[in-house]
Amino acid sequence: MRVAFLTAGGLAPCLSSSIAYLIQEYSKLDIEIDFFAYQNGYKGLLLGDVISIPNSVKDKVEILASYGGSAIGNSRVKLTNIEDCIKNGYIKNKETPLGVAAEQLKKDKIDILHTIGGDDTNTSAGDLAQFLKENNYNFTVVGLPKTVDNDVYPINQTLGAATAANQGAIFFNNIVNENTTSSRQLIIHEVMGRNCGWLTAATAYEYRKLLNKKKFIPELLIDKQKWDIHAIYLPEKEINFEKECIRLNEIMDSHDCVNIFLSEGAGLSTIIKEMESNGKEIKYDAFGHVRLDEINPGLWFAKNLKEKLKADKVLVQKSGYFSRSAAPNLDDVDLIQKTAKLAVQSALKNKSGVIGQDEDNGNQMTCIEFDRIKGGKPFDLGLDWFKNMLEDIKQK
Repeated sequence: MRVAFLTAGGLAPCLSSSIAYLIQEYSKLDIEIDFFAYQNGYKGLLLGDVISIPNSVKDKVEILASYGGSAIGNSRVKLTNIEDCIKNGYIKNKETPLGVAAEQLKKDKIDILHTIGGDDTNTSAGDLAQFLKENNYNFTVVGLPKTVDNDVYPINQTLGAATAANQGAIFFNNIVNENTTSSRQLIIHEVMGRNCGWLTAATAYEYRKLLNKKKFIPELLIDKQKWDIHAIYLPEKEINFEKECIRLNEIMDSHDCVNIFLSEGAGLSTIIKEMESNGKEIKYDAFGHVRLDEINPGLWFAKNLKEKLKADKVLVQKSGYFSRSAAPNLDDVDLIQKTAKLAVQSALKNKSGVIGQDEDNGNQMTCIEFDRIKGGKPFDLGLDWFKNMLEDIKQK
């Protein structure tokens, strides 16, 4: 049996470890299995950039699992975006990405392909699985759902998201000390998540857990309020800018600083409209997503809040790359191992789909049909822990 892996999309704290635990699960079987990897995601599959994983790796899975990032590389390639694939030289004119991918799997004599990625990766995997079925290719495709955004329908918890929230909290636990460098300081902690506020909310929640373990010396100005979060802005929650400025000004006057957790998708439509009205080009990736790294929501909020809050200094810090490139924490390791186990079981039954905690099935770990997988799941603002947190920081 020949099993191949590919990882795609942005990094998350689960990629190398997912490969490791898949290898570990397969190695428990009393059958001969050869492992392969397509380097740099679907790009490697289209270009035939495949490597054989030597047997020695089977004895080093815990080492592999201890690394963040992806040992085999990532890319953002959409298998139904023919124009983009031709433009980038992944396929030739008159070829289709799905056809090229299918023939490459056939050439490499792959029996099972595991795709490890977010909604874009696994909807592409679904397109590939459907193409393989319709054209009588005998391959099984089983995806594992990773994304720090935790925004994939109908999956309750995606791989790597919990670790990213924990790491973002650690990041801010250091950055917040910058509030001692200036009077009237505004710190904006910009968090990844695109159009879903889950990661920002969860990162804030994890940070406040760290905060509650600290001891303070208010008589020497080391006061809990200066180290706390004063606002959490998410794409799902409308911001009354005028009222918020009044509230935050009172905090600035009282504590000489304001600390904001900002989801990169918060206020995005307003920012894009403003940029377009100023004649600036908005760039998109192969999946049609706005390139947020070129939008810089944090800088927009900094610019608009600096004057309103009479801030002497403004600091915008992004925890995204720090958080998403970490190795998985214990909670994620447990989830990855359970996901890998069922992924192997499903693959051996020739059952294609994505392994995850199915919200439509009582959050049971199941093999979810590819046509049920989609992105854009919003964060639930009605969760008790989130509502309690907003109440604690007095944000309406």
